[in-house]
Amino acid sequence: MALKKDKDLKIYSSIGEVAKMFGLNESTLRFWEKEFDFIHPKTNDRGIRFYKKEDIESVRLVHYLVKEKGMTLAGARQKLKENKANTIREEEIVHKLKKIKEELLSLKNAFDAINPVE
Repeated sequence: MALKKDKDLKIYSSIGEVAKMFGLNESTLRFWEKEFDFIHPKTNDRGIRFYKKEDIESVRLVHYLVKEKGMTLAGARQKLKENKANTIREEEIVHKLKKIKEELLSLKNAFDAINPVE
């Protein structure tokens, strides 16, 4: 069995960590949990939230619709109700393209550092 990458070894993330990932307040995440029934992190007996990878992907989907596409919560719920599978695929493609863009910009910056334009 192959060893997993370090970033994959962590099973749970705190609400603070997830909020930071998306540039959100923790209160926004708690509100989204009430608005979208597919965001349901585990909680312990003290009410501390623990987000699994699947929960983070759900937050990413809502973030994409509400913060990136500018939809209202009602609009996001409706879009997911109408065709969740296509919406998930669309968000995954956009997410992958953003990662590619980041990598390309990183390569460009490294190249520019080696070969400065005069």
